[in-house]
Amino acid sequence: MPVTDSEFSPERAAGMRLGIMGGTFDPIHYGHLFVAEEARARFALDQVLFVPNGAPPHKKEYLLTAAQDRYEMTCLAIADNPAFACTSLELDRSGPSYTVDTLATLRSQYATAELFYITGIDAIADILTWRRHSEIIRMATFIAAARPGFDLKTLQDLLPAAYMERILLLGTTAQGISSTEIRERTRAKLPTRYLTPDGVLDYIRDHHLYEHKAVPLADAASQAGETIP
Repeated sequence: MPVTDSEFSPERAAGMRLGIMGGTFDPIHYGHLFVAEEARARFALDQVLFVPNGAPPHKKEYLLTAAQDRYEMTCLAIADNPAFACTSLELDRSGPSYTVDTLATLRSQYATAELFYITGIDAIADILTWRRHSEIIRMATFIAAARPGFDLKTLQDLLPAAYMERILLLGTTAQGISSTEIRERTRAKLPTRYLTPDGVLDYIRDHHLYEHKAVPLADAASQAGETIP
């Protein structure tokens, strides 16, 4: 069984190097898992904590799959790796899922752990647009997974030197897999085996996920009487 946040105690995290990997995980796939394992091995992380996003404030064009489904799929995907754990922290919190709030909560819970935030180098290139980014960069060291068209020179041209001192580069990790592809292939009844663990595929099938066209976020908000800025 996977380690969940209810089992991941402050005592267990005492003095450890704790990786944090956020994402919508809609669904989680082998690309996510490979990046997490590569980061764990290369930077001697004791544990990697997966944090499924609640309501991400950036770049989602479609209505996300239910939070509980994304959490369950993440737990299933990491079940065979004792170095991986999963938390529902962002899913249990209302409102947008800001990284600064997540890191502040984890810092308060695991005060003696050294935090490493794992994400794509393309996301880090935009960190100056993140909410309270100066606090974020103080709370965690960033591990930047390589992406085509981005390198350390790209970051050096965009970010202050003090930020660069808090960023580690994770080499080539591209797997050519995307959550979008899995959703679209599921909808088209095309093979998805070997893109994500079998337990995730079974969950998708048993819960009839991704069988219908995704609802555009703007349309969903309009139906709910909300305004998308």
